[in-house]
Amino acid sequence: MLMSNHMKKSVPSMITKVKARQILDSRGIPTVEVDLYTNKGMFRASAPSGASSGMYEAIELRDGDKGTYLGNGVSRAVRNVNEKISEALIGMDPTLQSQIDQAMIDLDRTEKKESQLVFTRPLLHFSNLFLPLRESAFWEFFFQSELGANAILAVSMAACKAGAAEKEVPLYKHIAVLSGNTNLSLPIPAFTLISGGKYAANFLPVKQIMILPIGARQFEEALQMGSETYHHLKAVISKKYGTDGCSVGEDGGFAPSITSIREGLDLVKEAIGRTGYSEKLKIAIDVDATEFCIGTKYDLDFKSPNKSDQNFKSGEDMINIYKELCSDYPIVSIEDPFDKEDWEHAKHFSNLGICQVVGDDLLMSNTKRIERAVEESACNALLLKVNQIGTVTEAIENVKLAKDAHWGVVISQRSGETEDAFIADLCVGLAVSQIKAGAPCRGERLAKYNQLLRIEEDLGDQAVYVGDDWRLS
Repeated sequence: MLMSNHMKKSVPSMITKVKARQILDSRGIPTVEVDLYTNKGMFRASAPSGASSGMYEAIELRDGDKGTYLGNGVSRAVRNVNEKISEALIGMDPTLQSQIDQAMIDLDRTEKKESQLVFTRPLLHFSNLFLPLRESAFWEFFFQSELGANAILAVSMAACKAGAAEKEVPLYKHIAVLSGNTNLSLPIPAFTLISGGKYAANFLPVKQIMILPIGARQFEEALQMGSETYHHLKAVISKKYGTDGCSVGEDGGFAPSITSIREGLDLVKEAIGRTGYSEKLKIAIDVDATEFCIGTKYDLDFKSPNKSDQNFKSGEDMINIYKELCSDYPIVSIEDPFDKEDWEHAKHFSNLGICQVVGDDLLMSNTKRIERAVEESACNALLLKVNQIGTVTEAIENVKLAKDAHWGVVISQRSGETEDAFIADLCVGLAVSQIKAGAPCRGERLAKYNQLLRIEEDLGDQAVYVGDDWRLS
C-alpha cells in the first residue's frame, strides 16, 4: 500500500479515461454526466440546462427524436464524449485546465460550440429583433453544436475536479489558482422566495422575487436567515391563499395565485417582518422582461386570460415603475429589467444608480455582449451561467472581464439542475459577490448552499462572507 501511494504521488497524473452517460436533471429532462479518470481516481460532473437558449450562447446538443424523451435525449452528446472528446483528452495533464478546454473548443471547430443552422417550427412568439407583433409567425432558428456545449461543459468541470485532486487542494482553491485570485470569499445567496413568469402557474409577470441576507456575519447565518424567511413566507401564503398557494416553481420558490409585483413584494415584506431580520435582508427581483416585451412595449398582463391593452408599458414607464418599487420596498437588485435588445433603456436605468442592474438575457454570458455592456454602461453586474459560455476557462475569463469593469458578479443556477455543486466552489474560487441557486428547498438547490457551508467550515478563521461589502466584489 505504501508503495502504491508513493507511486501515485511520483507518477505525473494524466487523464486515462472519459466516460459519459445520460441522466435526468431536476425537471426530469436528460442531461450529460461525465466520469473522468486519472491515476488519482474518478471525478464526476454533470451539465445544468436552462428552459431557454439564445443565439448568443453556447448551444447544447439534443437528439431531436420526438419518440424518445420528447426530443430531449442527449445520446448524441454522450457519444461525442465517449468517442471524440475522450480520444482527444486521454494523456493530458488534468491540472492544465485551459489546455483541456482549448482542445475541446478546437475539436468542436466553432466559436459558439455550434456547427450548423437548423430551422425548426414557425413560432407564435415575438422577437423584436425581427418582427414587432406577437402574433406574427417567423421561423425559429438556432445553431446546433458539433459536440454539444452540454458535453463540453460536463467534461470541463470534471477535469477541473481532477486537477484539484492532483494538486491535493479543495476545488475552490484550485479554481482560485487557475484565475489568479488570491482573495477567497463566501458569496451572498440570492434565495428565491416567489416564482412567477413562465416558470410558475400564476399571473405574476416577473420571474422571481428573492432576498439577499447582506447583514449576515457569515454564510451559515445567511442560510439560516433564508430558511427561516422561506418558512415564514409559507405560513403567510397559506393563511392568505390556502395550502394550494404553497406549490413551488422549478427552483423551489412559492407560486401563489398573485397578479402583480406589489402583491408578491408585500408577501415577502410581511415574511421578513416576522423574522426579526428586517435590517439585514434586502430584496432582489428577476424581471425577465424579454418574456413580455412586444415590439417596444412591455405587457405586464401577458399571463392574464382577461388582459386588455391598458397595461402595456413603454420603456420609460418601466423605469418609473422600478423607481417607485425601489422607493417603496428594500430592493437593491433588479435583473433583466428590459428586453435583451433594449439597450437604450437599460443604459438609462443603470446610469440612475438606484440599484444593482444585473444582465442575464442582455449578456447571455457572451464575451462580446459583456464588452458592449461595459462600454455602454448598460448594466453593472454580470449573471454568469456556466453552460451559456461552455467551459470553465471561458467562465473565468468572463468573470475577470466583469470585475475589471468594477461590476458585481452573480453565478447562477439553471432551471434544470443536478446535485452537482460545482458552482458553489466556483463562486468562492472567483470571489464573486452573489450566488443564485434557488430557494432553500429542493435537493439540487440545497446541494450548492450546503457545499458553501462546508467550504466556510474548511476555511475556518480565514472565511470571509461578502455581506455589506457585496457591491465591492
